[in-house]
Amino acid sequence: MLKNLSQKYILSIDQGTTGSRAILFDSKGREKGRGYEEVLQFYPKPGWVEHDPKQILQSVEKAIRIALTESKINPNQIAAIGITNQRESTVLWNPKSGVAAHRVIVWQDRRTASICEELKKRGLESVIHKKTGLVLDPYFSGTKIAWLLKHHVKINKEARDGKLLFGTIDTWILWNMTGEHVTDHTNASRTLLFNIQTLKWDSELLKIFGVSQSMLPRVQDSASIYGKTKNWPGLPDGIPITALCGDQQAALYGQGCYTRGQMKNTYGTGCFLVINTGSKKVISESGLLTTLACDEMGRPAYALEGSVFIAGALIQWLRDSMKWIRSAEESEKIARSVPDNHGVTVIPAFVGLGAPYWDSGARGAILGLTRGVTPAHIIRAALESIAYQTADLVEVVKREFKFPIRALKVDGGACRNNLLMQFQADILGVDVLRSGIPESTAWGVAKLAGVSARIWKTPRDLDHQTKYQRFCPGISIKTRSELFKQWQQQVKRILTNGD
Repeated sequence: MLKNLSQKYILSIDQGTTGSRAILFDSKGREKGRGYEEVLQFYPKPGWVEHDPKQILQSVEKAIRIALTESKINPNQIAAIGITNQRESTVLWNPKSGVAAHRVIVWQDRRTASICEELKKRGLESVIHKKTGLVLDPYFSGTKIAWLLKHHVKINKEARDGKLLFGTIDTWILWNMTGEHVTDHTNASRTLLFNIQTLKWDSELLKIFGVSQSMLPRVQDSASIYGKTKNWPGLPDGIPITALCGDQQAALYGQGCYTRGQMKNTYGTGCFLVINTGSKKVISESGLLTTLACDEMGRPAYALEGSVFIAGALIQWLRDSMKWIRSAEESEKIARSVPDNHGVTVIPAFVGLGAPYWDSGARGAILGLTRGVTPAHIIRAALESIAYQTADLVEVVKREFKFPIRALKVDGGACRNNLLMQFQADILGVDVLRSGIPESTAWGVAKLAGVSARIWKTPRDLDHQTKYQRFCPGISIKTRSELFKQWQQQVKRILTNGD
């Protein structure tokens, strides 16, 4: 039996690196149903990571269908849709045929390291950093587009002839749902092509990367009308898409970090620390990124971000490649079976190191092996490495932002691990607050969509629903300092960039 058709619902689409999630929220912000579908990963060469763009769409479609079935909600009751996404991942497609020109080059992909080195030799690193707030690294979309244009003659010709469009995953999904070629400020700010001061695509940057303006989407505030559904399987035509937001900025919003100095960390495939710096653009000299987030009403605001490439993906590696655990949840139980890591350090530089090291040539290592080491010790050290990588970022924030850090709000799949959260509090020396809504990314874009659609006047009307579990530091300052120093010394052993 259908529910009251006067009830309005928000559909939140969260397209991530390892899967697509759809969650339905009612007008009081309560979750009513969810669906999830994994996304296939392709690794054609070492350091390369790709997705099938068509399969991404299929995964989103299936996740929505599952959420609607579970909730028993009539699709006609959906008042608005919000889309949040893995950022930087790059897709080019022909708007006439709707067919992608190549597999998605995922944000983790490192194939463009040589392009970055060429641009550095040309002395362009400084101007790129000044305009975009980003470092010159394979992480971002601009080098991925440049690689496709350089290595594929057909793609290059079609791009020059104005027959290809570029988008990050939000834009790819939006275009297929509505026919509109649009993105938001948060996603545009991750491309190396967008000037975060003027809030426009930058002609000098486009020239550097060889990208035509005609390929680029229109840019809007995160909370705004992007288009309406048309010919999307399982949904009626005419549902407005009222919010787009990159996943980490959506999580920041979901955690209620609307104002200057508020900070969160998301433990997903990677690990992402973001602090809202408000109207102040803080340029980091130590490897953090200056990026665009959004304020309470979805308008552009500045943020500092530290990006760790491998976090939850490390637990997947323990499960799928090493076969040491059968599930992510089992990692905590096995790690607790030993009192410590037995002197082992795991550095998960599978695709290089992100902030604050930015070493694309670094590769993962397990250090300190002795005859007494067991898989349990390595699993414990692996979990600890996620906390250490976050501590690297927090140390830079303390030094550069000079704003008191009283607590760290956390979310994401890996934050369900109590051992990891306690060690995170221990190694940071501040309280860690775990959100009762682990999918803060989906929740954040749902709030944005609801505010944009005027279902809610302000997101603060909903923040009382989020309950937090507190983890307090439990080791001495001396022990914390010694442990962190040991970690940093071990990281230096695998660096290739001289840091």
